[in-house]
Amino acid sequence: MRTLVIGSGGREHALLVGLSNDPEVTALHVAPGNAGTERLATNHAVDIASADAVIALAREVEADLVVIGPEVPLVLGVADALRDAGFATFGPGAQAARIEGSKAFAKDVMAAANVRTAHSEIVDNPARLDAALDRFGPTWVVKDDGLAAGKGVVVTADRAAARVHAADLLEGGHPVLLESFLDGPEVSLFCLVDGTVVLPLLPAQDHKRVGDNDQGPNTGGMGAYTPLPWLPDGMVDRIVDEVVRPVAVEMESRGIPFSGLLYAGLAIGADGPAVVEFNCRFGDPETQAVLSLLESPLGQALSATATGTLADLEPLRWREGSAVTVVVAAENYPGTPRKGDVITGSEADGVLHAGTARNSDGSIVSSGGRVLSVVGSGADLAAARAQAYERIAAVKLPGGHHRSDIGLAALEGRITIP
Repeated sequence: MRTLVIGSGGREHALLVGLSNDPEVTALHVAPGNAGTERLATNHAVDIASADAVIALAREVEADLVVIGPEVPLVLGVADALRDAGFATFGPGAQAARIEGSKAFAKDVMAAANVRTAHSEIVDNPARLDAALDRFGPTWVVKDDGLAAGKGVVVTADRAAARVHAADLLEGGHPVLLESFLDGPEVSLFCLVDGTVVLPLLPAQDHKRVGDNDQGPNTGGMGAYTPLPWLPDGMVDRIVDEVVRPVAVEMESRGIPFSGLLYAGLAIGADGPAVVEFNCRFGDPETQAVLSLLESPLGQALSATATGTLADLEPLRWREGSAVTVVVAAENYPGTPRKGDVITGSEADGVLHAGTARNSDGSIVSSGGRVLSVVGSGADLAAARAQAYERIAAVKLPGGHHRSDIGLAALEGRITIP
């Protein structure tokens, strides 16, 4: 099975590692890839937002399966175009990808499917902002209604800060979504979805804030761990039954069946799971941890989803133990990151590349905000954390920074459900 992966981040590097271990995968290509993916696959410098360019590449490499990692090409309809051209494609079409591309659409689907989520209100006119803010609080959740790479959200008890963020979004022409605050620890659950067939992966927890103890601004994610020792038995099945499958059924009833990876971001409160957000693709950095524990052939699972045969797939097998991924970010991230710094130690075991490139002299340099993901695994969360941070100590990036507490609250028993 000749496979083409679309994207350039740590998620795509993790997908390539998983695919490389599948005996049915005979060739790996990635567009555009990064300095780390070239060790596993052939990198191709292609505009992944261009359906024509991606189709031309898929024809060139004679792809049997195309796996789209990032949300932007999905929202733009690249998966539709690939399928129309005859390629088995992992990833939803543009209409189904609106579950991530438009929070208003996602809210409408959830309301129709009777799925619990935060009360919300769209504000598209600055004149109505103050009155709308008065209807929320004492904790305000302010989101960009469109794609924001995980960084368009402000959660604050400071009304003035909430107003500044909302006003900035409106000034930039972005509708604002105000939400009530959902109490309880957050869970990321990835599910392979083929119409109304839903197959969950391991639950994970992301760490969005840039600094230890959840301080500082939101990022695209600074680390994650899986599984979740504090999550009650049966909660994954409950999430599937109460959240993911009802949404999948509702989307199919609208004539826009979902095919690919549906990511449910949830808060687990006293009344059970409630949706914070949906994504239409594998999440980063949770993917790096989750896939590191997958024993089943990844390519076969993605191909079954893409070809409408997920119901026939054997149950997924997982390694015992835990996995932790820690993101190494460039100086000034999540602001404008410094680029071009030489990285050492980045080709060791467990190091996945994201914002990296190779200089003409062969050295690997930083080229983005989240530069590397370092993955550790072990018999339990403590062992996985120890391995991840041992590996990260050997990686050198001038000005780079990372959180030192990924998974620590869970390890110390400080995560509880209200």
